[in-house]
Amino acid sequence: MNEFDAAILGVIQGLTEFLPVSSSGHLELGKAILGDTSVPEESLLFTVVLHFATALSTLVVFKKDVVEIFRGLFQFKWNEETEFSAKIIISMIPAAFIGFYFEDELESLFGGNVLFVGFMLIITALLLWLADKAKNTQKKVSFSNAFVIGVSQAISILPGISRSGATISTSVLLGNDKTKAARFSFLMVVPLIVGKIVKDLLDGNLAESTTEASVLIVGFIAAFIAGLAACTWMITLVKKSKLSYFAIYCFVVGVAAIIFGYYNY
Repeated sequence: MNEFDAAILGVIQGLTEFLPVSSSGHLELGKAILGDTSVPEESLLFTVVLHFATALSTLVVFKKDVVEIFRGLFQFKWNEETEFSAKIIISMIPAAFIGFYFEDELESLFGGNVLFVGFMLIITALLLWLADKAKNTQKKVSFSNAFVIGVSQAISILPGISRSGATISTSVLLGNDKTKAARFSFLMVVPLIVGKIVKDLLDGNLAESTTEASVLIVGFIAAFIAGLAACTWMITLVKKSKLSYFAIYCFVVGVAAIIFGYYNY
């Protein structure tokens, strides 16, 4: 992989992380189209770096929310910010469990399996279509909702299942307000991504990669800039309840990926 390919994949990651179309699925499709021959471990490393970039863009877009959360936590009493943080922690449990005990199995899925990605994109399309039919409310995410949404986040580790699409759809189908669902969805993933980076650093996994630093840096910058734009745009789109458009897009891309994978593998 060269710097040009890294920039393209970075933009794909930044745009698709916040849009409910599966960033991991699009990255795998991008790698297949660009002819990326990286082994799964190296492919996963590049994917993790791009996810870290979009996590940083999330913190920038929601900086006021993040500051308020930390300010509330340091009051050392039960308040709205503490409650929100507790829900975030609960939502992390399923994905943390899957990531810790099934890391090797997950790595093997990030090797350009276009057929698998195609079928998962169609499942994402179905989730978005169902969520688009749900009525909007003023209900906020409850503790039990947080765990169920966390299960959706764990499932969305699979390439082709949109993390934002799965978590927002699950939250909306549980009867939560769409704007609150989007805010919770975007913020709940940040601790997991940061935790993954720290774990890889402690395990020495990042040092084992042969991927050039320049490739990682270019991909990171591209993903960060694209992420800033996409996150801001997605907040507006969720408020307007236009998930059906993304459902159609995921279905079309999913079918195209299945056809591509069938004739090329």
